[in-house]
Amino acid sequence: MEMAQGPDHSRTKALRRTRYTAVFVTLAAAFVVMILLNINTGSVNIPVGRILKILFLRQGDANEVSIIWKIRMPRILQSAVLGGALALSGFLLQTFFGNPIAGPFVLGISSGAKMCVAIVMILLIGRFGAASSWALILAAFAGAMLSTAFILAVSRAVRHMAALLVAGIMIGYICSAVTEFLVTFAEDSDIVNLHGWSQGSFSGADWSGTGLAALIVGLSFAFVFLLAKPIGAYQMGEAYAQSMGVNIRRFRVQLIILSGVLSACVTAFAGPVSFVGIAVPFLVKRALGTSKPLVVIPAAFLGGAVFCMVSDLIARTAFSPTELNISTVTSVLGAPIVIYMLIRRSR
Repeated sequence: MEMAQGPDHSRTKALRRTRYTAVFVTLAAAFVVMILLNINTGSVNIPVGRILKILFLRQGDANEVSIIWKIRMPRILQSAVLGGALALSGFLLQTFFGNPIAGPFVLGISSGAKMCVAIVMILLIGRFGAASSWALILAAFAGAMLSTAFILAVSRAVRHMAALLVAGIMIGYICSAVTEFLVTFAEDSDIVNLHGWSQGSFSGADWSGTGLAALIVGLSFAFVFLLAKPIGAYQMGEAYAQSMGVNIRRFRVQLIILSGVLSACVTAFAGPVSFVGIAVPFLVKRALGTSKPLVVIPAAFLGGAVFCMVSDLIARTAFSPTELNISTVTSVLGAPIVIYMLIRRSR
């Protein structure tokens, strides 16, 4: 009997490995294609041959070199890094709450980060004329943690996930209302970018901001990947995780802090971006046919990067020269996926 099961088991593992490879190859190919499309598309069209020459040899027309390296590449890489961060943050929250609908935007975490960043921007820019990236990141993290603390407090009193989601939506509305109130009375030359930032955009990307975002997100990704085995055990239930030696209380704190850091980093650099944290992990899990963290974590990050690069390309070009807010595009692309998830879950 064992001999009869052996070939089937090996065949299943081979098919699973083939499926994983196909998904990663597809995502990697899409990532490269989106980089080239984003570089090529704009008010100045640059042929792919000259793009490759500029990227790898740093040779070409001075204006084209400047457009690619000073304007387009920082924006492309920042959208990729922050998109991956959002998808990873959503995956962590879904693991924490045990529900695929949980995400930093839906639970009001992004709105809390947005509110605190707006407050700091107004105070610092109004007084000192500038606000450092670290100040914005710390403010976003503080806002994210405040919203998360509220959600955790509600989760102890309310066991039904629908009620918890409603509570998250309400805290999001409250934080958004406070932010809009601040923006209304903050219209002067010192904070001219606050309006665009509050709606979400990658247009302000530069190399210093992109490098800092990549550093924070990269370290967070490494920590999340190190937690892959405990996450896998936790997905099987708290009792199983405890039997495998997982310290549940410390593990849950780690999940929340890492999710907060990732979503706060996105909010600090690009403003609030909606639905990526819910839609991308769902699509990645469906494509892979598994929830295994060792596979889902890198795939979700790469999928989030591609999703945000596609969204940013649409935002820049759909109604050019007018640029859409990034959340407008991610909502149009992500909301139908969330609706499908809800219908499928209810069935």
